[in-house]
Amino acid sequence: MNSIDWLVLIFTISVIVIYGTWKNRINLNLKDYLKAGNKANWWTIGLSVMATQASAITFLSTPGQAYSDGMGFIQFYFGLPFAVIIICIFFIPVYNKLKVFTAYQFLEKRFDRKTRILTALLFLIQRGLAAGITIYAPAIILSVVLNWNLKFLIVIIGFSVIIYTAIGGTRALNSTHKIQMFIMISGMFLALFYIITSLPENINTYKALKIAGLNGKLNLLDFSFDLNNRYTFWSGITGGLFLALSYFGTDQSQVQRYISGKSLKESQMGLIMNAILKIPMQFLILLVGVFVFIFYQFQIAPIHFNPKALSEIKSSDQIHIFNKIVDENYHTQREKIKILSHNDFLISEEMQSEFLSLENIEKNQRERAKNIIKENINNVESNDKDYVFISFILNYLPIGLIGLLIAVILSAAMSSTSSELNALTSTTIIDLYKPTFPNYSESHYLKMSKFFTLMWGIIAIIFANISSLFDNLIQLINIIGSIFYGTILGVFLVAIFIKQIKSNSIFYSAIISEIIIIILFVSDLYGYLWLNLFGAIFTIILSLFFNLFNTKNQ
Repeated sequence: MNSIDWLVLIFTISVIVIYGTWKNRINLNLKDYLKAGNKANWWTIGLSVMATQASAITFLSTPGQAYSDGMGFIQFYFGLPFAVIIICIFFIPVYNKLKVFTAYQFLEKRFDRKTRILTALLFLIQRGLAAGITIYAPAIILSVVLNWNLKFLIVIIGFSVIIYTAIGGTRALNSTHKIQMFIMISGMFLALFYIITSLPENINTYKALKIAGLNGKLNLLDFSFDLNNRYTFWSGITGGLFLALSYFGTDQSQVQRYISGKSLKESQMGLIMNAILKIPMQFLILLVGVFVFIFYQFQIAPIHFNPKALSEIKSSDQIHIFNKIVDENYHTQREKIKILSHNDFLISEEMQSEFLSLENIEKNQRERAKNIIKENINNVESNDKDYVFISFILNYLPIGLIGLLIAVILSAAMSSTSSELNALTSTTIIDLYKPTFPNYSESHYLKMSKFFTLMWGIIAIIFANISSLFDNLIQLINIIGSIFYGTILGVFLVAIFIKQIKSNSIFYSAIISEIIIIILFVSDLYGYLWLNLFGAIFTIILSLFFNLFNTKNQ
């Protein structure tokens, strides 16, 4: 990176950290530290909710997902607005009435302590793993940029986030999330604008989108009923609905954002703001990935976007076979560029057919190259979706904008990771530690909250160091959530809507449901989004079944 890019990057990140820690360096009690004193207004809540979701993974992986598979990933979010409506009507009023610090406190009041502890533990497991991934993502970026050791970077980034989170608490998160969201959205708009203006003079936005559509990149809706297909309209409004219900309604990293609101109305309006803006924001990020794909139709794209994989294969005994594929791919791309540059391309079916034939050849060449890397190079990720956008940023964006886009990704990493550590700390101190050791002072619990932030940060760092990519990062974090979210959501749905179910029935049904979901995941019978639906349904049905045979007071 150029010195100007470094200046932009360092200045942007420094402003966020210094502002957040200095403005919110004093927290007098747990209410200040964990709930920001219940002083957040609706737009602060809305931006904080969005910033918590918008991790570095979002900006690193989503454009690569669109580049490779098109806009269909947007269907993942179709259930979100419906989930938010349900949460605003049924969940938030309960949390507001009980004045809870965590969502799981409600379950002890409704059932018993063991049910509260079980759901809190399920949350801690899945969110602890997810926090590791949100640290891992920006470490990949910086390892590419600086050519530094990946594990070393994970440790540096992880401890930076730990310090920032431990000092500021929820109040600092609310303050910095507003700045981070502005930086993130501005950066993506600027990137999209630059790509569009960098296309050949004869390719306007309309023609560019026609080329994308011809390649199947604009297929937003898939109405097929294939349960193995991860992203369809039906999986989005069912599995996606249940995932969003669990994430926004029961995941402490989100619940903590809106229970800090001034009032019930402020909390509801903040969450509704997210429901209105989330899909357009994801559409923008996916569209950037589609335009990166269009950009590379007029440039010679690397056959593989992971520079480390390319470096490793060049020093292997497969270099001659690999170079042959690279040469074939170069000629294929040159032929595609010639066809695309012809004035009659968009009206000539013959040219379009020839182009698509070359596109299929190129896909096969890239798959062959990926297989050679996968079969011959150990400890190097052969799937390069997560490297597409960062490769484009470093090689084609102008000076200054490179630094800003890196700052966008790191800002997202800071916002999501700090929220996760903050939520893990809240759940640990409120649901596990304080009930076990109830007679200590407020200052003791405040100090222990900072200790648990350190503990969970170290756990996240350890997981980040041993994790490997699973298809791509944006999918991995959602897969982790889907394994646990359905069961947790089922417990909350029973708690709110089925009053006759008692504690033992829901407790054992949750355990059995989680075991079934893990078996289904390992067997890989269904797309992961369906696990959210199945987990909730299994928990509800099993609790009704157990309740039939347990009519005595529990």
